[in-house]
Amino acid sequence: MQHDFPIRVYYEDTDLAGIVYYANYLKFIERARTEWVRGLGIDQGRLKAEEGIVFAVRRVEADYLRPAKFDDELTVVTRPEAVTGARIVLDQSVLRGGEMLFQAHVTLVCLTDTGHAARVPPELRLKLGPAVH
Repeated sequence: MQHDFPIRVYYEDTDLAGIVYYANYLKFIERARTEWVRGLGIDQGRLKAEEGIVFAVRRVEADYLRPAKFDDELTVVTRPEAVTGARIVLDQSVLRGGEMLFQAHVTLVCLTDTGHAARVPPELRLKLGPAVH
């Protein structure tokens, strides 16, 4: 179940050379993850308020392959790879047309509001679908 999130590069996203500053790719993939979860029908605000559960990034392995530049139209592709007891593993890519510019392997953990590990809620596991194990 792939999720595509369009994004345009603004001047504020670039450095003096006119290319996207490396840390901004992490912002791009964060926005895409938020929209991916929203698209699954999960309200993260409600999840925190009612169940005391939040998601946090535990690990990111990132490869910067090609530079994006001011005014580029990009697509962030999010693909879930696995869901375990308290973790969600995603593959996220940033593309310009068919060209991959950035790729990240992201591990999210489910935490309580006190910072302890928590199980991924059953409704989220169901919404991820049977293809993710």
